[in-house]
Amino acid sequence: MRIGVPLEIRPGETRVAATPETIKKLIAQGHTVVVQKDAGVRASQPDSAYEAVGATIGSASDALGAEIVFKVRAPEAAELQQIHSGSVLIGMLDPFDNDNIAAMAAQGITAFSLEAAPRTTRAQSMDVLSSQANIAGYKAVMVATNEYQRFMPMLMTAAGTVKAARVLILGAGVAGLQAIATAKRLGAVIEASDVRPAAKEQIESLGAKFVDVPYETDEEREIAKGVGGYARPMPEAWMKRQAALVAEKAQQADIVITTALIPGRKPPVLLHSDTVAKMKPGSIVIDLAAGRGDNGSGNCPLTEADKIVQKNGVKIIGYTNLASMVAADASALYSRNLLDFMKLIVDAQAKLVIPTDDDIVTACLMCRDGQAIRKN
Repeated sequence: MRIGVPLEIRPGETRVAATPETIKKLIAQGHTVVVQKDAGVRASQPDSAYEAVGATIGSASDALGAEIVFKVRAPEAAELQQIHSGSVLIGMLDPFDNDNIAAMAAQGITAFSLEAAPRTTRAQSMDVLSSQANIAGYKAVMVATNEYQRFMPMLMTAAGTVKAARVLILGAGVAGLQAIATAKRLGAVIEASDVRPAAKEQIESLGAKFVDVPYETDEEREIAKGVGGYARPMPEAWMKRQAALVAEKAQQADIVITTALIPGRKPPVLLHSDTVAKMKPGSIVIDLAAGRGDNGSGNCPLTEADKIVQKNGVKIIGYTNLASMVAADASALYSRNLLDFMKLIVDAQAKLVIPTDDDIVTACLMCRDGQAIRKN
């Protein structure tokens, strides 16, 4: 099969869907690969590195015109027109964007959105959400550290003692757990919260204190377990109790990192405006759900997508693509996710074979033969 790797054209997107490491393996499996000129430059992968492993450097139309197209983000309209009917598109295509899926179906493309992969042991190596959220959690702490005007660790100096920064992390999925681990390495004092009771042990194993919001009913406890590794929207009564406890903890914190996302839904509001108003001047908020809520907000209604805003002396940072700020490693991990997914749809002779009985393949399949496959 001929595989194409185009340059990502969305503003701020610096990742690339294949690296020389994965392309070398694809070529060894019998595929040919064309990479658009400069596709990997922003991820520290020059054209010469691709050529060294046997890839061809070509134009956008060369890459998008291949039999299989690897993308990081869903194609823009101009890109979509260059993908041939009957071609296979694999990437993070947003399975909840029905208009985009319909457009790909109309183009006659077979499209796989890897965000839709089930949270199972077998699918772990293809879990793009986890691989990229891991990086986002790390970078969130580094951005916060850069913006915070004090030290993170406790320091004992001749001029006096400097207290360690207090970090509050809301949501202990992949991003939240990595944020805990990173902040711990930097010497911060950390508290973390999550609706799922199973997260308590994970949080404490990384050295953070669990912020416990008790369940008052069996219904609350059952909902909190989540589905398929994802949190579910909690009842209003529980959310009110959590808001009160978060408000108390946020006033004591120097850095708050919010990471709560529910697939296909607006992110829950975890850090209310009146809570921010009571936080210490110089505090930092990193909202990993930025851009997913109303008017570009996220877990905090004051967040503005891709901006740093100040409210009552508190900096609120709403970067929407933190993984792209670590483009080299983000691309390396993402390209391995795609390489492993390819094993499910290509046989030993490097021919396309799409199994209809594979749960991972069917979960990721968004459209085929001109028909969108509705899943939401």
